[in-house]
Amino acid sequence: MSAVPAMRDPRTAGAGRMPRLDAESYFAELAAGLPKFLAADEHFMCSYAAEQSDFVRFNHARIRQAGHVDQAYLSLRLIHDHAEGQRQAAISLTLSGDIGADLAQCDRALASLRGTLPDLPPDPLLMVETEGFTSRNVKVGRLPSGIEMAATITELGVGHDLVGFLATGPMQRGFASSYGHHNWHEVSNFNFEWSLYHEADKAAKSSYAGFEWDREVLRAKIIRAANDVSVLRLPAKRIDPGAYRVYLSPMAVAELVSMMTWGGFSAKARATRTNPLGKLYDQMASLSPLVSISEHTAGGLMPIVQSDGFRRPEHIDLIKDGRAMGLLASPRTAREYGLPQNGAENGDESPASLDMAAGTVEQDHILRELGNGLCINNLWYLNFSDRMNCRMTGMTRFATFWVENGEAVAPTNVMRFDDSIYRILGDHLTGLTATREFIPDSQTYGSRGTGSMRLPGAFVNDFRFTL
Repeated sequence: MSAVPAMRDPRTAGAGRMPRLDAESYFAELAAGLPKFLAADEHFMCSYAAEQSDFVRFNHARIRQAGHVDQAYLSLRLIHDHAEGQRQAAISLTLSGDIGADLAQCDRALASLRGTLPDLPPDPLLMVETEGFTSRNVKVGRLPSGIEMAATITELGVGHDLVGFLATGPMQRGFASSYGHHNWHEVSNFNFEWSLYHEADKAAKSSYAGFEWDREVLRAKIIRAANDVSVLRLPAKRIDPGAYRVYLSPMAVAELVSMMTWGGFSAKARATRTNPLGKLYDQMASLSPLVSISEHTAGGLMPIVQSDGFRRPEHIDLIKDGRAMGLLASPRTAREYGLPQNGAENGDESPASLDMAAGTVEQDHILRELGNGLCINNLWYLNFSDRMNCRMTGMTRFATFWVENGEAVAPTNVMRFDDSIYRILGDHLTGLTATREFIPDSQTYGSRGTGSMRLPGAFVNDFRFTL
């Protein structure tokens, strides 16, 4: 086992790092200093994004790579009011943490944007919130350090070929403007995605994420994955193409629902008739009454203010009891099509804190509820096979089991499915689990993501496999 103390504690190592200031106070001072750089008829908007993240990679239940990222960025927009219309230009800055140096950098950036604005045409779709408001949301989880988490993972992983990636730590988001905004959002969370490997492509993939770290929850997940690996050691059962009763884990449901968000809840996609859930919103089709999906900002990682200064509602019903409800409209879409905006981001009118209502099947009764069929833990390579009918194709991955009389009896080879969401979550959906999984955005390219989903598992009859 690797020696956990070899992982350097970022809180005691200061060389080459942004000075450890109170991030909220720093942002307040930065935002307060920007108005003095404005000329007549100018406004600014700025979005602050920072994190202090621990990242750890594991292989064979040992630490293979560990690091810490402490970074802060500012997206700065300059808006000029003119008789011909409003013009805007934007720039992104890397912050040092030295308030004097960073304000000087902002002054130079605004001067550069000011020189660019005359060459830009007025923006007819520009729509910003001019009635500023203040807010403060701090959701600090009871989290041990990354070192302590890593020590727990290596200890519980002894005897297993555990491969995984841990990302943990606080993230901060701030928004301010010359219209009077001052909004602060801070959240601490963790996301540990991992697999227990048997051999080749045979593995049990799982994840553990949230705001409060619980050693016993992780232990139970590892034991459950180890039980899955024991089934993977059995001879594989060949499954012929056809329709089967299946259980889709929350991670598998996440893949399907993610496809639905590719324009499915977008007001612009509906206006241009390109949304894959068009039949649902045209009331030509419906889903099962068991299905309710919402944008639930209050339960996720996203701040309550979007990049144009508009407040995100705490809750927006998108699908209720199988029927279409609301859509997500960004300010630019609202202006273009004469719609009310509801806090969606321009260019990405998809849920950022998606919440799907739970069902009634208890976690310990999943295989018994399935009876005979396939237990599918993961899906991948999804795409639309018929976008306008929300028909998807994809493949099973990792631990997919054949279940008989409520017991997993054999692993299966990789299979391809092709089916419509109107069947999967429609008249062929027979139940949902009472326990839901919190699944945060796992991307770390540039920075940790703030999107998330909270989803149950699903039981589906006659799920169609093509090969």
